[in-house]
Formats: sequence, C-alpha cells, structure tokens
Amino acid sequence: MFAPKLLRWYDVHARELPWRIPPCKAAGTRKGEPGQNNQLADPYKVWLSEIMLQQTTVAAVEPYFRNFTERWPRVEDLAVASLDDVLTAWAGLGYYARARNLHKCARFIRNDLGGRFPDTEDGLLKLPGVGPYTAAAIAAIAFDRPATVVDGNVERVISRLFALADPLPAVKPEMKRRAASLTPQERPGDFAQAMMDLGATICVPRSPKCMLCPLSEPCQARTEGIAETLPRKAPKPERPTRRAVAFWAQRPDGSILLRRRAPEGLLGGMMEIPSTPWREDTWSEGEAMSHSPYAAEWRELPGMVRHTFTHFHFEIDVWAGQVARDTEALPESKWVPLEGLANEALPSVMRKIIKLALKQTA
Repeated sequence: MFAPKLLRWYDVHARELPWRIPPCKAAGTRKGEPGQNNQLADPYKVWLSEIMLQQTTVAAVEPYFRNFTERWPRVEDLAVASLDDVLTAWAGLGYYARARNLHKCARFIRNDLGGRFPDTEDGLLKLPGVGPYTAAAIAAIAFDRPATVVDGNVERVISRLFALADPLPAVKPEMKRRAASLTPQERPGDFAQAMMDLGATICVPRSPKCMLCPLSEPCQARTEGIAETLPRKAPKPERPTRRAVAFWAQRPDGSILLRRRAPEGLLGGMMEIPSTPWREDTWSEGEAMSHSPYAAEWRELPGMVRHTFTHFHFEIDVWAGQVARDTEALPESKWVPLEGLANEALPSVMRKIIKLALKQTA
C-alpha cells in the first residue's frame, strides 16, 4: 500500500541532485534488469554524497560534491590524492573526521578491493567510516538491494505515519523496524530516495504539507492532529563553553604561522592558528603567554571569535605579535603568505580567527 503510492509520487516529483540518476519508472522491474531508466547509480557518487550529507544540508553539500567529482572523478583518483588536498577541499564542510575516513576508505577500496565497492550491506560495513545508515543507503541506491535506509527525514516520516510519540533517540529501533516493514523488494533504491524526498519537501518539520502528501490518508499523526509535534526529542544537555587564546604570529614579509593539528581527534590533521589548549576556564594573560609560539610583544586584538561545535561552544581571544624576518617555523608548523591562506586546510573556526586578525591588523 505504502510503497506503490510513494513510488508513483517519486516518479513525478523526484529532486534532481548531482549524485542521482532518474527514477526507474518500469513497474515490476529492478534496476539492472530490462526496463525504463533502470541504470544503476555510481556507487562512488552515492558513497561520496552520503558521507558529505551526514549532519549537513543538501544545499551546503552540492558545491563540495561537484568540486570533489571534478577533481577526483573516480574513487581511484581520490585514493591517490594527498590527505592535505582532501582536507583543503573539505574545509568549511565540518565534521572533519569524515574527510579523513573518506580518504582512508578510498585507499582501501583501491588497494584492497581493486577499485570496486562491495555490493552488500555486510561488505559495505567493513569499509572505513561506513556505518549502518551509510551501508544501507549505498546498498539500496547504488545496488538496488532491499536495505532499510533511515536518515533524519525518514525518521520524521515514519514517526508521523505510525504516530510514534516516544522521544528520540530511544524510539530509533522502533522507527527502523517500522521502516523495514515498508521497504519493498522492487525498486528499493528509488523507495529509499522517495522517503528522503518526502521528508525533505513535504513532511517537513514545521507546517507539513499534508494536503500534498501521497501518504496522507494512512498517516496516523495527521488523523490525530499531532503531525507537527513529531518526532519528539529528549531534552539536550546544555552545551559547555570552552575558551582559548590564539596567536597571530606574523613576520615582516606578512607570512603567518600555521600549525598542523594532531591527526586524530577534533579537526584532526587540519591547519590552525596556534593557540593555548581549549578549556572551560578563562585564560589569564600570564597563563596564555606561557603557550605563545615565540617571545614577542603580543597585543590583544579587539573582539572575540565565537564558534559552536556539536558538543560545546567555543570562545577565542586573539593576540597578535611580530617576529623577526628569519624566525623559523616550529615543528608541525609553517609560514604561509597571506595570499596562500585560502589554499590551506583551515576549518571554519580558524577562518573566523583569520578574518578578525586581518581586520584588526590591516
């Protein structure tokens, strides 16, 4: 009942996205068999898009996806790229562990799997950085396996279809079970994308467009008048605030000192403006100066940089100092000319620091 109605809607209203192929409109066929528009999606593009879309919007991902596929059109091309190039291309998209795992996974596929993606959920789960959701999405969309794909949009659709009033995240297993009961054997890849599109365009968080929904009749939440209240979420704990002092060290030729972060952990492998450790307590001048990269006449710049990560807020004071022309870079650091900063693997928070420093030292 659900799948045929939704697939008919999808055949007409599917979003055009750069990693997609048109819907398979041949009723009763599977992709890869004789039928209309039955070609399979490129697993490389499906994998790349799904990794990018984690915790990120379609609008934000599209230009990054186009840039990646222009620079590295095949998984083998991405595998032979340097990690620094990948991190630089990823800069601004956030959640940088995804980029490191992306590069690691590409190398694994090239070196250990002959450049071919596994075509089952179990096989895909063995890839670096690929979890249950991503494995199901690739299996369904790229290989037309009857895998159950449940992202945030699908959670919203399922919670409303079945009026699941228990809060997230505890209700997730029930959502997955209900979604699995709807997944068809025919056109499972199109069905997965149809569910995503329904949640993204019709079954939206506020003011859902129930009059346009192909599943409005069987939707229990619509019948009960509670659609806009679902899914319910458990209260989130308040985010703590961490603080740091960043050091804008500049040579007379205008070069700026950048330091590479440790390969693992938050912003791992990215470049940064050197700073104190990040902590909840405010830094006194004496404490902060003990972490300065060089002895210099440091001055505090007006203003403060604020940034929010998933689990904490971040406040950074910026101090600027001039050093001698022949000052050598510290270990894991390098001097970069101002015009070269745009080409470095700098996360968003570091670009905010640079913006403040350039404004105050120009």
